[in-house]
Amino acid sequence: MYKKLTLIFLSVFVFTNNDLFAQDEFLNKSPNFIVISTDDLGYGDVGSVGSELIQTPHIDRMEREGVRLTNHFSSANVCTPSRAGLLTGRYSIRSGLADHVLFPNSEHGLPHDEITIAGALKEVGYRTSIYGKWHLGTIDVSWPTDHGFDEFFGIAYSNDMVPLPLYRNREIIEETLDQTTLTKRLTYEVTDFIKKNSNDPFFIYLAHPMPHVPLFTSEEFEGRSRAGLYGDVIEEIDWSVGEILKTLNQMGIDDNTLVIFTSDNGPWFEGSAGDFRERKGGASWDGGFRVPFVVRWPGVIPPGITSDAISMNFDVFPTLLTLAGVSIPTDRVIDGKNILSVLEGSHASPHDYLYFFDNEKITAVRSQRWKFVVNSYYRGWLSPFEGERNGNQHYYHPGLLFDLELSSEEQYSLTREYPEIVKKMIERLEKGREELEVLGVNYHE
Repeated sequence: MYKKLTLIFLSVFVFTNNDLFAQDEFLNKSPNFIVISTDDLGYGDVGSVGSELIQTPHIDRMEREGVRLTNHFSSANVCTPSRAGLLTGRYSIRSGLADHVLFPNSEHGLPHDEITIAGALKEVGYRTSIYGKWHLGTIDVSWPTDHGFDEFFGIAYSNDMVPLPLYRNREIIEETLDQTTLTKRLTYEVTDFIKKNSNDPFFIYLAHPMPHVPLFTSEEFEGRSRAGLYGDVIEEIDWSVGEILKTLNQMGIDDNTLVIFTSDNGPWFEGSAGDFRERKGGASWDGGFRVPFVVRWPGVIPPGITSDAISMNFDVFPTLLTLAGVSIPTDRVIDGKNILSVLEGSHASPHDYLYFFDNEKITAVRSQRWKFVVNSYYRGWLSPFEGERNGNQHYYHPGLLFDLELSSEEQYSLTREYPEIVKKMIERLEKGREELEVLGVNYHE
């Protein structure tokens, strides 16, 4: 009844390797991609695990008609490195963007030689656009239109930074942005792009600047939610999802378009991380990294399925490129994996391990069952759990080991009970430090 994603990939492979098919015919058969990413939205704010105080019927619909990944993580606990990971398929330390977030006066950004999803897809004829928040730098080589995006409409940094002009491509079109209109304007830009490009393959990256604070919503959604202004913002974002899905249906391309809904990291001052520990900026705990991830593709992805296979936002890069028949770059390390089987509901992840970063430090290692934590914040201090004794003779564990099949809340360490697992996790940690942490030393000098 439903086409298998593996068959879709095989058919794309045939198109790209068979001279009998013209380039334009292949492009017309290529799937469209829309990635909707919010800013600081909590795992427990939307969909089937969402708050009863916030209504998200359109995101709920995406879950019913697609797949929800329950063990999906951002590749960072704050904005800039998370976005770098999503767009490049790599831990952000590889692109020199692991060290916190960029500001208007930052003198570095996404390097010119990084390959983004947009850049790779544009090479095979996709129309590409970004709407909303960029936050990967505005130096000459780091602008969205320097990284594969045909169009950019939005803001360069977080919505609490100044100055905050509104851009179209490189041109400032409003010096002072009215943020109460922003969600609607971004939505109308997206739907207009879909209508203009419905006959060509396209990639849209809609990066909502909220619910990052400060919070704004249009008059229509003011006071609608029982969860205060934060809830109003989420309900307007959900409306935006509905408008996009409606437009796809109107243009007759619904069944040829894969839509992803997710967030860049966990919630900040408001919002819900679900049952998980900590929030945005937390050094190692799930609440700062675990984010909603819902994928809908009618007729291709079976409806109403859930997978607990571990995945990370950098998996979007190789997955979309594979579906478009684009070769994964071989001149650099791509940390992401193709998760097509996971999107079909498989509980087997292509990842053996994932690393959690706080800036340039690996703070935790995650496998499907286990999580090994070696750093966490205490009153602003990055507290280590490694080592036997410090100078004051205080004993520390050799790390905290959590069995996530036993409990996903990361409350009780089983380091003593599973020394062999601890040994394996330490080996993996040291391997990651050797390969990755060294990349962060003096990266912007």
